[in-house]
Amino acid sequence: MESVFGRYKNLIVLVGVLFAQVLGLAVQVKRTTDTESSRLIRIWAVSAVTPFEKALVWVQTGTGNLWHNYFYLRGVRAENRELKQQIEQLRLAQIRLNEDAQQARRLQALFGFKEQFISKTMPAQVIGSGGSEQSRVIFIDKGESDGVRPDMAVITVQGIVGKVLKVFRASSQVLLIDDQSSGVGAILEKSRLQGIVRGTPAGEVVLEKIMTDEAVQAGEEVRTSGGDRIFPKGLPVGVVSRVSNGADLFLNIHVRPSANLNKLEEVLVVTKVEEKESVLSENGQVRAVDVLAQRLPSVPDKPPNGSEAAAPPNPGSSGVPAAAKPAAQKPNVGAPVQVTNPIASQPAAPARKSGGQAAGLKSATEQPPAPAPITVSGPDATAPKPKPPSPPPDTPPSAPAPDGPQ
Repeated sequence: MESVFGRYKNLIVLVGVLFAQVLGLAVQVKRTTDTESSRLIRIWAVSAVTPFEKALVWVQTGTGNLWHNYFYLRGVRAENRELKQQIEQLRLAQIRLNEDAQQARRLQALFGFKEQFISKTMPAQVIGSGGSEQSRVIFIDKGESDGVRPDMAVITVQGIVGKVLKVFRASSQVLLIDDQSSGVGAILEKSRLQGIVRGTPAGEVVLEKIMTDEAVQAGEEVRTSGGDRIFPKGLPVGVVSRVSNGADLFLNIHVRPSANLNKLEEVLVVTKVEEKESVLSENGQVRAVDVLAQRLPSVPDKPPNGSEAAAPPNPGSSGVPAAAKPAAQKPNVGAPVQVTNPIASQPAAPARKSGGQAAGLKSATEQPPAPAPITVSGPDATAPKPKPPSPPPDTPPSAPAPDGPQ
């Protein structure tokens, strides 16, 4: 049986020759564009390989999406649960911080803390710099005629720059914070440690007067403390860049200034600083000063003049009101008198009793002596009389005397 190659030998040879000629033409022919020229064989090769590359990329992308959308997302539920717990903890922390902030405002209002606020600034242009590396100063185009005074703070949007050292008529000299003769009261934002920011002869900024037993981390922000009475409290100074132990008992803390002191063009001169007391807004919350006022002991108000006369009688008194006591102490002859003495509450004797018995009755009631004997009777039957106590065992009950003389 004749093979296919032997049967179509002439056709196969013809096709091969034509393919070789076309291939040779494709290698020789170039296609020129506006930017570059490329051979026709390269264009054909790229057109033939591109479908296979697209298919390979599609398979790879589909496999990656399947991994990320199924296998990788299997732990999303656990991660979501952890994130929810963190959100709840952050909410609780925010509530505590809000309470602490409100308490701090109440305490500031209670103790009358004064805060400094920058109320007025003046823009100025930098027109020159110092002539040597040892003295780091700049000159601005604002002077005495513009209201600039010595020791005024000079700042930028990023942070503090320095203070006004000398004032001329139309210009001023500003001492930068990286000068070795400068000094700025500073405080660390997190640890609340206070120190002094100074410059070094090499042009660096360091924070001094921090003890070696304190923990200071790199990256902590440094702000003004307001203790130098030049810069208001809270302005950014810089960031701690390096911390090392010094030769003495203090740390060597290097600070990277927030403002770029080598590329200053425009600055702001603080011309006016106001001090205001912290006032808590009246939003219905209880202030600490009100709570303290309620806990302090208070003095009762003085009663009016007429209240003493209307006071109730003392239970230990004889039962007669205070206003009626002076009148009751003066017996009126012929008027009924109520006697609360146990001895006097016995059946009254006739008026012919001896003078000794009348004198004993007077001494028992503590009444002043009267020129005439007092006739004790009970015509007022409506007035309640106290019950007579039982007589002592050694005293016989008194009986009414006979009519005849004894």
